[in-house]
Amino acid sequence: MTKLTLPYVLRFRDRHGKMRHYFRRRGFKQVALPGLPGSAEFMTAYQTALGGSTSSPVEIGAVRTKPGTVAAAIAGYFGSVDHANLAATPRRHRRQILERFRVEHGDKPIAALERRHLEVMVATKAMNAPGGAAVSFLVVVRALLRHAVAGGLRADDPTIGMRRPRTKSSGGWYSWSEDDIAKFEAHHLIGTRARLALALLLYTAQRRSDVIRMGRQHIRNTEDGPVIQVRQQKTAAPLEIPIHPELQAVIDGTPADHLTFLVTRSGGPFNPSPFTHWFKDRCREAGLPPRASVHGLRKAACRRLAEVGCSAPVIAAISGHASLAEVTRYIEEANQLRMARLGMKAMTKSNKRRTKVTNLRDSK
Repeated sequence: MTKLTLPYVLRFRDRHGKMRHYFRRRGFKQVALPGLPGSAEFMTAYQTALGGSTSSPVEIGAVRTKPGTVAAAIAGYFGSVDHANLAATPRRHRRQILERFRVEHGDKPIAALERRHLEVMVATKAMNAPGGAAVSFLVVVRALLRHAVAGGLRADDPTIGMRRPRTKSSGGWYSWSEDDIAKFEAHHLIGTRARLALALLLYTAQRRSDVIRMGRQHIRNTEDGPVIQVRQQKTAAPLEIPIHPELQAVIDGTPADHLTFLVTRSGGPFNPSPFTHWFKDRCREAGLPPRASVHGLRKAACRRLAEVGCSAPVIAAISGHASLAEVTRYIEEANQLRMARLGMKAMTKSNKRRTKVTNLRDSK
């Protein structure tokens, strides 16, 4: 008999030997489920509990906060579906930003937060915090305020119309240069885990969370050559990326004894954070700059595509970026002279074709 497995259902046998089932989900009231899994009464109660209509979701931390405050709004957002639907890494990142916001402004009324207050906060972070901290803050607070409007805690969203702050060109992730890539390849030869990691990151332009889950089972042969199938963890976007010959050579030259391409020393799959530290050590071994990192290879892959004349939509089709503006930020460091020569070369070819057509007309 097939066992019915349902999320958020806890089963145990009580002291009388009877099997009990309960719906338990973080932020929701515990609900006893009658009957047996799969029965009409059980499934009706389960669907009701899953929809949250048995009772309103319990706002985590709400009992410790005053209603209508920033702290109460944050507690409610943490218990919301929008927050729960985020992937693990961005969810953790948002929680960190909002926890700091709660410490600074938690006792203030959420309805009293005005655009002028937010503009000062964003400008201060843009001036004092590194990289894109100001942009991240604005994105996260905007999500909080949208939740507050939907929940009736305030009438409007003051972030509407606010422009993202400009980030300094020196900030952001360090993009690997061609010298960096050559130095890493010279130190870590084909057949090593480090070289395979570099090739997967560089020739797929994917995030670390997607690269560490890749394996030979994701390769599919097509009429135009092999592709690697990816469903991005952050966006859930499905991608099929043609396998570059260099990546294929590295895959073919690396032992394959596990489900994923990249494994730990003990043979298990990597988690994102340990993978980042492991790869950072490999960068140090190759003598790369201290800022060289995993994410910098995604940026370098986009730069390479830009330098051979690929447009932002073409680059996004490989990297999986949701917005073209985001791609543009990644390719800002593309070699200007190389791209200018490509443009002039293309224009020269076009002029030659027009001149040829004109000469043929004149000859008639």
